[in-house]
Amino acid sequence: MSAASESYYDRRGVLSALGRDGLIQIILILNTVVMLAPIVIMVFAAFKTNAQIFQSPFSIPDFSNVTNIAKIWAETNFLRYLLNSVIVTASAIVIILALGTMAAYGIARYRFWGASFVLMFFLAGLTLPLKLAIIPLFILMRDLGILNTQLSLILIYVAMGLPTTVFIMTGFIRTLPNELEDAARMDGASEPRIMWSIMLPLVRPALVISCIQNVVPIWNDFFFPLIFIQKDNLKTLPQGLTTFMGEYTTDWGVLFAGLLLSSAPVIIVYIIMSRQFINGMTAGAVK
Repeated sequence: MSAASESYYDRRGVLSALGRDGLIQIILILNTVVMLAPIVIMVFAAFKTNAQIFQSPFSIPDFSNVTNIAKIWAETNFLRYLLNSVIVTASAIVIILALGTMAAYGIARYRFWGASFVLMFFLAGLTLPLKLAIIPLFILMRDLGILNTQLSLILIYVAMGLPTTVFIMTGFIRTLPNELEDAARMDGASEPRIMWSIMLPLVRPALVISCIQNVVPIWNDFFFPLIFIQKDNLKTLPQGLTTFMGEYTTDWGVLFAGLLLSSAPVIIVYIIMSRQFINGMTAGAVK
């Protein structure tokens, strides 16, 4: 093949790669616009009146107008809903991470009969949504005497989050070298000490991934609080925000302000944990 032909094919390959990369960039940009547009509209609407929302929903508002936010704090039960969501979400996440880490460590590091069955038992939870068992769950919570309490939500969320956490943590722990544990045992460290003092710091990225994977659906869940919580002072944010919608009229500015404030904690948590989250997502590629 002549030099001219080789140069032609090289240029053609470069142009093909540039075209493919350009198409990917355009798709990513369009996806970003689609994902961010509702958030931008929500932020803008939180600082507008009802008339402004319907007349010019895409116009930039006066961000110094915090009337809707002031109404949220003074005229609604928003603070109580926020506290309930924090209590339920934080309690469920702590239990999920603690139990999930211990289960994953036992499955990944100890050889015993039925280890594969135990792992498959947890993984089966990924394919069986609890919403299908809502009637038996309701009867169970009633018989246990915890219906219409925050404990019922916490138990359900723990059951929902454990399969994902065990799956993520087991895969990550298996990538760690066994020599670390062998050296700790030779120094006289007990098994709990090895897990909590040596292995746990190494799996921090996986813990962050598991935390974010569970925080978002628990914080945003509307279905289970609707079924198991009837008292207004026990409602979580997604359920409580529905009380801002009237039968005949709705103050959309106040509602959007509540949505903005309710989404802020999750965004803050992700920003704080973003570095560990990215490290955990790329750990497999580095190894």
